[in-house]
Amino acid sequence: MTGIEIDLDIYPDEAALLAGLKRGDPEACACMIKQYAPRVYAIAIRMVNDRDEAEEVLQETFISACKNINKFEGRSALGTWLHRIATNAALMHLRKRKNREVSLDAPVEMHGGDDVYREVQDWAFSPDDHAMNSETRDMLEKAISELPETLRTVFILREIEGYSTEETANILGISVSAAKVRLHRARLRLRQSLSPYFTQPA
Repeated sequence: MTGIEIDLDIYPDEAALLAGLKRGDPEACACMIKQYAPRVYAIAIRMVNDRDEAEEVLQETFISACKNINKFEGRSALGTWLHRIATNAALMHLRKRKNREVSLDAPVEMHGGDDVYREVQDWAFSPDDHAMNSETRDMLEKAISELPETLRTVFILREIEGYSTEETANILGISVSAAKVRLHRARLRLRQSLSPYFTQPA
């Protein structure tokens, strides 16, 4: 789908592209796909962690978008709308999978009747401040992909796609407090898995 040959200059801006989509211009959907497919695929592969399923999510996203473009009211950017469609399509794929994971509501450790999270080393510097070379990006992507699905989706929406906690909760159909808990757990797991890399030797 991403190999479509189309001149993106046909539509000089998003408003022109949207107008073309709503008119049913044959080039408009192809232009939308060419412009937004890489980002949509990136969201899909991070969420479903499977190339074949990510391709299905990509196709489902643009089929749905082209069919429902007249329902798009322009309250957000076109890209944001596509990201929401992709997220929901990815969530549908995740829900179809047999749940083989331990409940995320279980505490990591128990001590004296209280939930206690596993302690991790303090990082000598924040990953945000570290030069994001290819090795660093690869390690971060791998750590994200290894998160349990429920934690991974919250982390991707909140930290990578930039949705607010309220928007993330709304997309996932959970409470804001649940979204905060899952995000906290995702950060803890990533911190733990990446600590050996980001901790400088004494």
